Amino acid sequence: MHAPLWVFGYGSLIWDPGFPVAERRIARLDGWHRSFCMRSIHHRGTVDHPGLVLALDRAEGATCTGVAFRVTPGEEAATLNALRERELVSSAYLEMTLPVATDTGPVDALAYVIDPDHVQYCRLDCEEQARIIASATGGRGLNRDYLWSTAAHLADLGIGDPDLEWLATRVRDLI
Repeated sequence: MHAPLWVFGYGSLIWDPGFPVAERRIARLDGWHRSFCMRSIHHRGTVDHPGLVLALDRAEGATCTGVAFRVTPGEEAATLNALRERELVSSAYLEMTLPVATDTGPVDALAYVIDPDHVQYCRLDCEEQARIIASATGGRGLNRDYLWSTAAHLADLGIGDPDLEWLATRVRDLI
């Protein structure tokens, strides 16, 4: 018998995993934080007008709370293929297996983290992030819908993220 496949969701995977889920657990990943640090030229923006999407960005002392998903047994290969097609559309994300803490114990989970050396990596202040998110659109829809869905689902799960909450409010103000 092989070990179960766990996937760590911190952005759109929380509300749209796109694979069969056997179990969900609130999970914490230390040493990383959720950040709008990836320019999106496919899903939430275009090459001519990039949007922003969330990525896990490594940071000393940081922590990111999200959801660990256990993939339905027998669906591991199909799930990996679907995730790679979705998340590795450019080489900006790196696929890593990282330890996450859950209330019922630690699990090793597949996670997609930003490559800080990639051209799509960026560090922008919150106001600039809000302006970009308010106006960008890509193949999977409006950038602002991505932000609002993620912020709403985090709130529903009791996971506070002050930066996302501020951005959600600021983007509403801008439009």
